[in-house]
Amino acid sequence: MTDKLRERGIYKVTLMGSLVNIVLVIFKFFAGIVGHSSAMIADATHSLSDLITDVIILVFVRISSKPKDKNHDYGHGKFETFATLLIGIIMLTVGLGIAWSGASDIISVFRGGTLQEPGMIAFYWAIITIVSKEILYRYTIIKARTLNSDVLKANAWHHRSDGLTSIATAAGIGGAIFLGAQWTILDPLAALFVSIFIVVMAVKLVRPCIDELMEKSLPDEVENEIIFMVTSFDGLSDLHNLRTRKIGNNCAIEFHIRMDGEASLAETHDKITQIELRLKERYGQETHVIIHTEPLK
Repeated sequence: MTDKLRERGIYKVTLMGSLVNIVLVIFKFFAGIVGHSSAMIADATHSLSDLITDVIILVFVRISSKPKDKNHDYGHGKFETFATLLIGIIMLTVGLGIAWSGASDIISVFRGGTLQEPGMIAFYWAIITIVSKEILYRYTIIKARTLNSDVLKANAWHHRSDGLTSIATAAGIGGAIFLGAQWTILDPLAALFVSIFIVVMAVKLVRPCIDELMEKSLPDEVENEIIFMVTSFDGLSDLHNLRTRKIGNNCAIEFHIRMDGEASLAETHDKITQIELRLKERYGQETHVIIHTEPLK
């Protein structure tokens, strides 16, 4: 698949998600305000963060899809990593904000305050969100795997998190409505649960992005596989100084290898080319491979 087709695919999926999020944001804020539900307002804020991340994807995927140039010898793949990091930071900020609001309402109740019972409109929109977000998640995660896009995977899980938190929202709102006025505290409790879920998901997104931006090596099992693949070629030994990292959705692999010092330059070049082709077949054609040869002692 060409970079252009991949970029168009990511854009199509993201635009579809954006349209759904626009509708949800408008009506969930309306339902939360009219229905006097802090849980629904928290849920609407979460949907707003979804919409913001869609905008980030639309901007950064175009940049990350650009080929390497004079100033970016390794391409622009890390822009996609940076976009994913921004999504995680936004989710973390939203989660902490919702936690503060929910905790404040709960404390108010324990101090003798009262909360207004949420309306049915908030409950209905929580159910609508659950269904629509699960559909969006399944569609987006399938496309993310097809297009090999980490940022789409992040956005898919953002859809799933919105859907799952809406289950808690529906439970809190429903409990506050159907169990009577003494249970209105379930609404801010649901908002607090939503915030915890968002924060956990945000940390899971941010951590690998920081690892990649800090040039963390590929997992041990991947490096061991690289060593096994390379040393399986005849006439090679002592693979050392192995360095690996991720560049967006691609990998960079560098290492030293010892070869027969009596072999001709053409023979050595052919062997190194075979190794490079094998690595690119396994880890993708855009894999950056550097092999330094040394003579056998």
